[in-house]
Amino acid sequence: MNSEVNKLENQELKTFLDDTFDTMEKVLDGQNPELRQYEVGQVEFVGRDIARVSGLPHIRAEELVRFAGNYMGLVFNIDPKEIGVVLLDPSENLQVGSEVQRTKRVLDVPVGDGLLGRVVDPLGRPLDGLGEVNTVMRLPVERPAPAVMDRAPVVVPLQTGIKVIDALIPVGRGQRELILGDRMTGKTAIAVDTIINQKETGIISIYCATGKKSADVAKVIADLRDHGVMGSCIVVVATGEDTPGLQFIAPYAATSMGEYFVEQGRDVLIVYDDLTSHARAYREVSLLLRRPPGREAFPGDIFYIHSICHLTFRPI
Repeated sequence: MNSEVNKLENQELKTFLDDTFDTMEKVLDGQNPELRQYEVGQVEFVGRDIARVSGLPHIRAEELVRFAGNYMGLVFNIDPKEIGVVLLDPSENLQVGSEVQRTKRVLDVPVGDGLLGRVVDPLGRPLDGLGEVNTVMRLPVERPAPAVMDRAPVVVPLQTGIKVIDALIPVGRGQRELILGDRMTGKTAIAVDTIINQKETGIISIYCATGKKSADVAKVIADLRDHGVMGSCIVVVATGEDTPGLQFIAPYAATSMGEYFVEQGRDVLIVYDDLTSHARAYREVSLLLRRPPGREAFPGDIFYIHSICHLTFRPI
């Protein structure tokens, strides 16, 4: 009797093993392994929010690189012997000799309706604790601009909601406008009031905070939510506690997010708050990577960059 039971158990085990191996063979036959080539470099120097890397001969300008620990960096300088990288994450855990890997992806950001109502950093990572941002598309930060003759004229007004400004200063959709003033004179209040005034206009508003205090940004977000306009807004935040590299790319990321809606035929209002902090961040990373300084140690191209920043976009 025992021998028959043992024989039956052995037969069941054999059947089970045969089925298992047959399944494994079918899975292995369906696999087509491919060799993938990874280009890996080495960190030669780690400074304050910058790094110098060697061993990446095919790197491209403004390409994202990944350090050990999943820290991200942006290629800034490409010299014959080394590459200057601006760190987009804190550099405390980076060490000389650690690996750095190409992503083969230039700086890009997620775009789409999934960003509306969200607070994100310049890389599109959520900061509001509401989970991942649901987007299906990414756009590079640097793209060819439309030709001047292809752009629509500024003919539709943009109401700020402040009677004195609307009466004295004509602001149109597609026009850039600079708000100048000393500290604590209400420049941010004017911009926030303008965003709130677009509640019934269908305009998408993007508030880009660069180098601001976290408390100040939190107050702006609270005001937008209290007035019920957060659902049509995107808040891009790079506070003064973030790395200069993250502050540097913040306005570019906000612009790409706005350009997506412009290409869909919608009007977009972008507020850059503030460009002085952006210039300081650019100066800091440029000096750390030994770029030639200009007036007051600012890079010469920062003034041109800020001269073409737009406050509003108008669909073509």
